[in-house]
Amino acid sequence: MKRPVATEQFELGVCYYPEHWPEAMWADDYRRMVETGFTVVRMGEFAWSVFEPEEGKFQFGLFDRAVDLAHSYGLKVIMGTPTATPPAWLTEQYPEVLNVTYEGVTLQHGMRRHYNYSSPKYRELCAAIVTKLAEHYGNHPGIAGWQIDNELNCEVNEFYSESDHLAFREWLQHKYETLDKLNEAWGTVFWNQTFTRWSQVHLTRPTPSPKQPNPHQALDEKRFISYNTISFAKIQADILRELAPGQWVTTNGLFGHLDSHELNEELLDFFSYDSYPQFSSIYFDPAEENPLRDRGWSLSLSAVRSISSNFCIMEQQSGPGGWVNRMDMPSPKPGQMRLWTYQSIAHGADMLLYFRWRTATMGNEIYWHGLNDYHNQPNRRVKEAAQIGKELAQIGKSIIGSVTQASIAILRDYDNEWDGEYDNWYGPFMWQSNKEWFKALQHKHIPSDVLYMRSSTTLEELSRYEVLVYTHPAIMSDETAALLDQYVQQGGKLVFGCRTGYKDTRGQCYMRPFPGAAQEMTGITVEEFTMVKGTRQPTSISWSHDADILTGADAFNDILHVEADTVEVMGSYASDYYAGKPAVTRNKRGQGEVWYYGAVFNEQAVLQMLPALGLDSPAADWLELPPQVELQIRAGADKSAGSLTFLLNYSEEPAELLLKQPRTDLLSGQTLSGAVTLQGFGVLVLQ
Repeated sequence: MKRPVATEQFELGVCYYPEHWPEAMWADDYRRMVETGFTVVRMGEFAWSVFEPEEGKFQFGLFDRAVDLAHSYGLKVIMGTPTATPPAWLTEQYPEVLNVTYEGVTLQHGMRRHYNYSSPKYRELCAAIVTKLAEHYGNHPGIAGWQIDNELNCEVNEFYSESDHLAFREWLQHKYETLDKLNEAWGTVFWNQTFTRWSQVHLTRPTPSPKQPNPHQALDEKRFISYNTISFAKIQADILRELAPGQWVTTNGLFGHLDSHELNEELLDFFSYDSYPQFSSIYFDPAEENPLRDRGWSLSLSAVRSISSNFCIMEQQSGPGGWVNRMDMPSPKPGQMRLWTYQSIAHGADMLLYFRWRTATMGNEIYWHGLNDYHNQPNRRVKEAAQIGKELAQIGKSIIGSVTQASIAILRDYDNEWDGEYDNWYGPFMWQSNKEWFKALQHKHIPSDVLYMRSSTTLEELSRYEVLVYTHPAIMSDETAALLDQYVQQGGKLVFGCRTGYKDTRGQCYMRPFPGAAQEMTGITVEEFTMVKGTRQPTSISWSHDADILTGADAFNDILHVEADTVEVMGSYASDYYAGKPAVTRNKRGQGEVWYYGAVFNEQAVLQMLPALGLDSPAADWLELPPQVELQIRAGADKSAGSLTFLLNYSEEPAELLLKQPRTDLLSGQTLSGAVTLQGFGVLVLQ
């Protein structure tokens, strides 16, 4: 049975590295943590050489003192297994544990995550250190739980050592059983790639055209990496379950080529995530209209929530960030750290730790700032954290265990994410369209979930939502299509975008009219299609409810042909040789409806669709908000206990709200009604 993230109080804390600081500083650090309102600290995840300075020689003195002292101050400790950074003695003695790049270059000791998951020797040594740690700390009253490794698949999520090639071959033999089945799945008859012996089969390798492998092989490679990562983590989880049965197990993630849902279901009590909202601000497209920037991080938090409805933020951004050779993130302005904290909480966090207590004075992360600066003197970030600590000590019990509420979900799946990394005919569209849907929903104050379609997904899970949006699922099995059709027939509304349903789970194209597996439920076929780039000028969509409204038909155009008399044309192309042809359709099916949008979504197009889909803010009857404020709702299983409405102002400028009914703000204890000013970067939690 899985343990909850928190039961008695909201757990607020910080990451701490006692091995980095003189022992004389620890007591003062712990004292100030408690004064700040912290209840939990994480440590140990990068300390293998402290625990095991030589192979087979273990020592625990430093961390015994650190854990005991933390416990004496009433702090709970999360202990990390130190397998993300194998020590120098290990990589020197067993170089086969090192990772190898696609080009065949061995990655050497000197940073982190320089190992591969497949090495039998590395698995053996990891099992040994985790066993010793679990035996030593498994009954320690100061240890609340364990973090496995650190950020699995971060920095590196491809593995090409000799051990990986061998493990991939073994995985394929189990999956396909015979070479004939493998050759069929990979379409190896094309370009004479047919295998006649298993020894000929490898992970993808350099080809005459760089990074252009067999696409079906590339998809299976990513599935294998996920399987292999989980099997590596399972070694540690099994040890911890046996030797530390009273302590919970988690890991921090959401990185590439990893089925985090399977990882969580099979191994963890709950999922953990590292939240750095300014990454959204750094990597946004400068040409994007009306970008969400740090508010866009809420979409990532929604994906985390799909894995674990209540989760831990193992690292919350608390200062400017960057490595020695990277300048990534500016300093949060006053109020932003608090805003981002409540952003995480609004989306389901019941435990949150800031990274880190004090900024490192040595190493690659001397500019990845924590709460305290090098000088260890009071600063505004520590003061802001203390304000948050005081607030959560008062209201935390009202939050923990409650879950977010949404009437619409954006559907995703791992096969399309992984296949779409290589297939540019739809892969980039998925991320663009999901972002544009999320942006439109955010600006209209309509909370949304992310839901991953998996082989275990049930009709009951889908039926929680009035609307499902599956933007560009090129890979779609007949079984998935049938499940989605059931959802529609009983009254659900389903929205597809271009490039839907034309591939099977091998990544091979159906010999059927597009949209393939989705053709029957959409009631249309794709007459023809075109990329919109280069010499092809962009066109627009004219909407049937108002012909004067034109929105861009971005990036790719499916020209649609109506096949069923239940189909209504909702929009048509406004120019080019397919002017007047259907671009957007709605098919009434059973008690529900299926939309097909023949392009890549943009915010303006989504805004045209929302009223017809019957979507509005759940607070529309009692609250008016400006676009810069996010609305998110958490409620307990017992809805009669009421709900919490989080209002987050991502603007530096004040926002004017109108409460048509009185509500109590839990943070201030004030009852608010009528015109209310929410300060820049301000937060309200209304009950």
